[in-house]
Amino acid sequence: IPRYKRLVDNIFPEDPEDGLVKANMEKLTFYALSAPEKLDRIGAYLSERLSRDVARHRYGYVCIAMEALDQLLMACHCQSINLFVESFLTMVRKLLEADKPNLQILGTNSFVKFANIEEDTASYHRSYDFFVSRFSEMCHSSYEDPDSRTKIRMAGIRGLQGVVRKTVNDELQANIWDPQHMDKIVPSLLFNLQQEEDREGEGDPVELTERCFRELLGRAAYDNIKNAVKPVLMHLDNHSLWESKTFAVRCFTIIMYSIQSQHSHLVIQQLLGHLDANSKNSARVRAGIVEVISEAAVIEASGSIGPTVLEVFNTLLKQLRLSVDYELTGSYDSFANMGSKVIKVHEERQLQEAVIKTIGSFANTLPTYQRSEVMLFIIGKIPVPGMYPALGSVTAGFQSTNILTALPTSFLDPLLSFTLMEDAEIRLLVLDILISIIDRHDNRHKFSPVRIISDISVLKLKVDKCSRQDNLFMKKHSQRLYRHIYLACKEESSVQRHFESLHTLLGLICVELANEEVVVDLIRLALALQDLALTEEALPVYNRCAIHALSAAYLNLISQLTTVPTFCQHVHEVIESRKKLVPFLLPEDVLVEKKVEGEVLFVQAKIAEMLGGSGYNTERLATPYIPQITDEDRLSKRKSIGDTVSLQLEMESRNSPEKESTAEQITFETLKQAIDSVNVEELERERRRQVVERFQTAPFEEIAAHCGARVSPMLSHVIDTCSISLSLSLLDRPPPSPSGSVGNGHGRSHSVPVYEMKFPDLCVY
Repeated sequence: IPRYKRLVDNIFPEDPEDGLVKANMEKLTFYALSAPEKLDRIGAYLSERLSRDVARHRYGYVCIAMEALDQLLMACHCQSINLFVESFLTMVRKLLEADKPNLQILGTNSFVKFANIEEDTASYHRSYDFFVSRFSEMCHSSYEDPDSRTKIRMAGIRGLQGVVRKTVNDELQANIWDPQHMDKIVPSLLFNLQQEEDREGEGDPVELTERCFRELLGRAAYDNIKNAVKPVLMHLDNHSLWESKTFAVRCFTIIMYSIQSQHSHLVIQQLLGHLDANSKNSARVRAGIVEVISEAAVIEASGSIGPTVLEVFNTLLKQLRLSVDYELTGSYDSFANMGSKVIKVHEERQLQEAVIKTIGSFANTLPTYQRSEVMLFIIGKIPVPGMYPALGSVTAGFQSTNILTALPTSFLDPLLSFTLMEDAEIRLLVLDILISIIDRHDNRHKFSPVRIISDISVLKLKVDKCSRQDNLFMKKHSQRLYRHIYLACKEESSVQRHFESLHTLLGLICVELANEEVVVDLIRLALALQDLALTEEALPVYNRCAIHALSAAYLNLISQLTTVPTFCQHVHEVIESRKKLVPFLLPEDVLVEKKVEGEVLFVQAKIAEMLGGSGYNTERLATPYIPQITDEDRLSKRKSIGDTVSLQLEMESRNSPEKESTAEQITFETLKQAIDSVNVEELERERRRQVVERFQTAPFEEIAAHCGARVSPMLSHVIDTCSISLSLSLLDRPPPSPSGSVGNGHGRSHSVPVYEMKFPDLCVY
């Protein structure tokens, strides 16, 4: 018997319970180190004995053989180690294929020890495909006993971790990042990462899985990111995990914190591509992906989105536009099909909010110059429904030290043009954007609510000396700013929030951008607003009072900032006079939210009770008075072609042929129906406003289609009337007939063929 075989046999005791014979193991190790060429034979013989013991179920000896192999691996680092490793891996494979959980765990433990060994020489022919497949399978173990199942799964996780460590830096090995391996490893880890909710007080498998997942991602190079992330996306798709959001967010939080920071934009791009691929999926799925993108953007390092920054926002805006289209059309397809999915409006709204939030999250990671480019990019898409909130989200938390870069001419000009739009909400949004950009010292909230303050030092305004860039900005753009503020005050549809925003904007210009010349111009503007309120009689009374209040509050602020005593005294005297004589021209009376209720209102029930006690019939008092609006009243209030058309359509609908003649008998019942048919004045005003807005803003094709649908009954009536008139005229002078008879008893005429008869154009179809 060869010596190496005797040395191997001697390490096994008669009773396997006694364990490895340590003294003889030391002799075997010394022999292997002295004669490394014998190492491969030692490994082959140990493998042979182990296979025999496994077949005979002598598991004690199996454990001793694996312990001996482990010690030899740890002790022997030489050029002959490769052949010994082949025998070792064959033995590990044998154990992993066994049905016994203990043998699988034993084989895994040995493999992990081997994976931590740094070999002196690389192997050209070693393959780990089996181990990737087997460890992945163990991660999904469904063994009946819960404890054994957990141990097997944990062994599978540790095995995958060992494979990654052994192969990731070895260029001679099969690439562990290939899809064939990643598609097994990543889903196996995610499967165990999901088990946290199902396990009670047993966090070890989840914790181990997360460590392994982080290690895998941390080793991913630039070219490998895609292959590592794609299986995550597929796993979330296949198991419908986007809708719950929580697990998906957790996965990508781990990914973003684990990969190298310079690669983070690659993950974002993959998520955006996946969002595009799911454009026609349910709103909940798209919202889940958007939520993940939003969380990933927060983690991403500032400015690392890369050169494709506008493509990122383009994708998000496209999804926002699609969602709005889906909501309006009620279908995911351009043409409604029978098989189309049902659109849920509330889910689409939630998706739109998520997209807007994500746009804001992205914008917060960008430097100032890129933020301005993004806002300009969004403004270019403003006609698309749903873009306005997206623009507002970009400016949330905006901080800029250089106003010239934050508000370049290319961005300021289109932004100011929106301050004059008819839509009151858009005007308010633009004012908020200007406020966010100009407010560089967080002063905006100190100007709200609008009020007269005797000592503005209580506001603790942060005022810095204007920089050179600030002066250049105001020299270049101040007159346009003043003009748009003035014109914004003239808008009839402005409400309290508009005047509050205008006051805040004026205050910020004063503390952020004002030099001596600007202060004078701002005072001129405040006085011009006062003149506007006095002379512009077409403005509603509330608006004129609000402009007076705005001018008073602003002059009170700017007078104290200039610290000119006589100026402050004059402003104070005027304000005191208003308090005594016309308090409704001060912000405390106009620009505040007042809930009118309780003792300040007259109570109908009490009045009815009092009058009833004095003999009055109060039955009619219980019915609210509704004034009847005539067509003449409506005509006098209409100022546009849209109003005129809407009036014509109303009159046509009331005077259609189907209506009975006005000569019918008028009774109490008909009068009651006529009164009931008249809408409340407020409803009538709202409907009229909607009609006007439709004819002023809708595309021509839509207006034409709408009018065509409404006018067609009237047109039919006109044609019918013309036909009747024509028939009567023909009866007075009948045309020649094919038979040659005239029919009026005045003799006969020559017969005329039908094809030669002349018919009026209206009778020819």
